[in-house]
Amino acid sequence: MHKKTLLAAGCLWLTAGPVLAEAWSYPGWQDGRDTRVKALALLQTLNATLLSNSSATRTLQQWCADHRMASPAQIRALRNPADHKDASAEVRAQLQARPGERIAYRRVQLACGEHVLSEADNWYLPSKLSAEMNRLLDSSDVPFGRAVAALNFRRQTEEVKLLWSPLPAGWEMKAAASETAAAGLDIAQQVLQHRAVLYRGSDNAPFSVVVETYQREVFAFPLAY
Repeated sequence: MHKKTLLAAGCLWLTAGPVLAEAWSYPGWQDGRDTRVKALALLQTLNATLLSNSSATRTLQQWCADHRMASPAQIRALRNPADHKDASAEVRAQLQARPGERIAYRRVQLACGEHVLSEADNWYLPSKLSAEMNRLLDSSDVPFGRAVAALNFRRQTEEVKLLWSPLPAGWEMKAAASETAAAGLDIAQQVLQHRAVLYRGSDNAPFSVVVETYQREVFAFPLAY
């Protein structure tokens, strides 16, 4: 789907095409009211599952397995160490960072097989993690949630944005238009975004702010029709 790869600092980073709607070519995704209703149901199901679980990594891995998107259905993080974004005042406040305290930044793509399901910006406090956790985050592509799993953390979602809707507002009150054979459904590159704060289980201390942007590749499977 118009992907290319960049090799940056020894790490593989997959980049998608322009952030535009693209006709989806997987079987069963022909544009039409029925397909759009199914797409909305799938998107809301993914959203609800993410909101009800502490780990986006585990959620995406199960999603990948349920929809047979790769074998094995294993999530891997593709890290670009060259990327950097300073923590905003809002992020520092959410992390309750001390004046001058270092906040680390990590940007990854979470992929299952060849499919990039999400891109995540993560700001975290190294002082709240173990030395081994920091080593893993600094030197490997392990997903963040897997690296810090021993913290028994909880996740509090602060904001949810639906970046793409397959149906217009008020669709349920309008008569369905007559349909003819159509091309694939146009799906935007980015479909959903979550902003969340992670808290340690031991003392409820905030240690990470993450912004996760879910990609249209979450629909990379044949749709029954």
